Amino acid sequence: MKIKTISNRLYGILVLFEMHTDFLIRALDGIKEEDAQKRLDTKANHIAWITGSIVYGRYYLAKSFGIELNSVTDELFKDNKGIIDDAVYPSLADLKKDWEKISPLLQDALINATEEKLDEMYKMPGMEITLFEMISFSTYRDANCIGQIALWRRLLNYPGMNYM
Repeated sequence: MKIKTISNRLYGILVLFEMHTDFLIRALDGIKEEDAQKRLDTKANHIAWITGSIVYGRYYLAKSFGIELNSVTDELFKDNKGIIDDAVYPSLADLKKDWEKISPLLQDALINATEEKLDEMYKMPGMEITLFEMISFSTYRDANCIGQIALWRRLLNYPGMNYM
């Protein structure tokens, strides 16, 4: 599908954005809620945390475009909190709902982003980058998180992720 963007810089990122939007749902397909919070006697981030983190990331990025929506991830993930050992993370069903709510809104904002908007400075603790750089990083991180979930599927004896 050919995506029409205001900024040509975002074309490749939007192709990946669409893939990631679909791939997260595919990565979570069939995962039982009780398995989503298993860490298999490790300190690794479990599926519920990884999913919440990626959902939170889209909501956080959307704020840069004036999209102010609440998510089930707001409290557990704010300020880039890492996994909390005794916390009960939102259900995969709730995380998927939030993902499906924010993704089309953020995609529309990205499609309509101007060069000036992309060049705005994005402040993070200890550094400043452009909004375009933050979008690029977020896109990379989405892929990384989906890959981690795909690995967890196998570790928890689920079939491999279906990309089709």
